[in-house]
Amino acid sequence: MPSNSEITANQLMRLMGLPDAPVVVDVRTEEDYAADPRLLPASVRRPFATTDNWAGEFAARHVIVVCQRGQKLSQGAAAWLRHHGVAAESLEGGFEAWRQAEGLLVSPGQLPERDANGRTVWVTRARPKVDRIACPWLIRRFVDRNAVFLFVSASEVPLVAERFGATPFDIEGVFWSHRGEGCTFDTMLEEFGLRCAALDRLAMIVRAADTARLDLAPQAAGFLAASLGLSRMYRDDLAQLDAGMLLYDAFYRWCRDAVEETHNWPAGKPGEARA
Repeated sequence: MPSNSEITANQLMRLMGLPDAPVVVDVRTEEDYAADPRLLPASVRRPFATTDNWAGEFAARHVIVVCQRGQKLSQGAAAWLRHHGVAAESLEGGFEAWRQAEGLLVSPGQLPERDANGRTVWVTRARPKVDRIACPWLIRRFVDRNAVFLFVSASEVPLVAERFGATPFDIEGVFWSHRGEGCTFDTMLEEFGLRCAALDRLAMIVRAADTARLDLAPQAAGFLAASLGLSRMYRDDLAQLDAGMLLYDAFYRWCRDAVEETHNWPAGKPGEARA
């Protein structure tokens, strides 16, 4: 049983990908990280030896600290964070326990370089509909919670990417784009190594809506309708992105927790026996 300052891998898995998920701080040594450079979803790397210096970054946040085995490094860093008033826990068993429990891990090989503020910066076409909301949602929930997204005229995406150090996505001729019958969301799942039943199910819905193959998933037509409706509700692309995040959060929770649930009318009468 974990102490009151630890969280288990299974408990943390239930929080991953949610809008109020805790911040995960990876304090593994450089040697341990080099042996397996994958990261827990949306985690950040920080040196354990200077926790006292960077603790202020996480004021008013819930933080989970991860080291290789959940022992001295993560427990010590979490204790320092609590000294600074941060609600911090360590992951019981550390990275090894998470890996053994088959928790999601992000492959960082294709992750763009971060800017001076530690954020990845992305650029795509203005007036997003499906894929250009799906990809930012995936990145912020599972890769980089502080990622910046720039929406510009389609013709200007390559030059904005060059001049502002941003990574272009969902346009022709770039790495982060459609491949075969998949959409850019599929590409990101593949490149980041994010494979689980819930994300695979969501990917099918996104692919169906984004590529006009609504027969692939019964939810796709309603998903597309909601996405197009949002695109007409907001003139500002960033405001639309904020609203779209909620749509994707809801579909992700359905994909993860509610696919077996049904809803009927009329409801059973009070006291009526149920089969």
